[in-house]
Amino acid sequence: MPDIEVCGEASVGKEVLPTIDISPPDVVLIDIDAPSLSGLELARIIKGRLPSIATVILTPKPDDEQLFQSIKARAAAYIPRDVTAEELTSTIRKVAAGEHPINENMTANPRVAEKVLDNFQELTWGEQVETFLSPLTHRETEILNYIAQGYLNKQIAAELHISEQTIKNHVTSILRKLDANARTQAVIIAIKRGLISLSED
Repeated sequence: MPDIEVCGEASVGKEVLPTIDISPPDVVLIDIDAPSLSGLELARIIKGRLPSIATVILTPKPDDEQLFQSIKARAAAYIPRDVTAEELTSTIRKVAAGEHPINENMTANPRVAEKVLDNFQELTWGEQVETFLSPLTHRETEILNYIAQGYLNKQIAAELHISEQTIKNHVTSILRKLDANARTQAVIIAIKRGLISLSED
């Protein structure tokens, strides 16, 4: 596929994180049944280390508990290992663009959706919820916090020492991911979902 480049390959273990550090990918494909380290645990480590990376969990036999744990690990997608090449590349393109196909798995499975909602109720609103099931990257969350405080794109760019165009790109991504039509709506949705808090400085 001309638009997809394999930038690294490593066994699931000590090799993975150094490989990612050297050449950070947009997407990581992870086998859930890796022998030396749980694929789910690796997904958690990767998201904690580099939140901008999208993780795709591959499983030999999908089941509800794996799906739930994949959601908790903040995987962007959870798919059978025997998917076709077309299905795999389609998933890679979607998650690279910031989509979360795993949410479709959840909404199509009422038992898993109920379990996720139960976990939301048990968590404290705020950072714990954000790390549990947030569609936003760390940078996008940071920018949305500035927007909530009334900062303009130019001011946010100055604060973060990046270009105003980069801020505009992030804002576009935030609106798309939260299905919002405007910045204010995105802030309201994010607060309701516990992704940001107005109490932050």
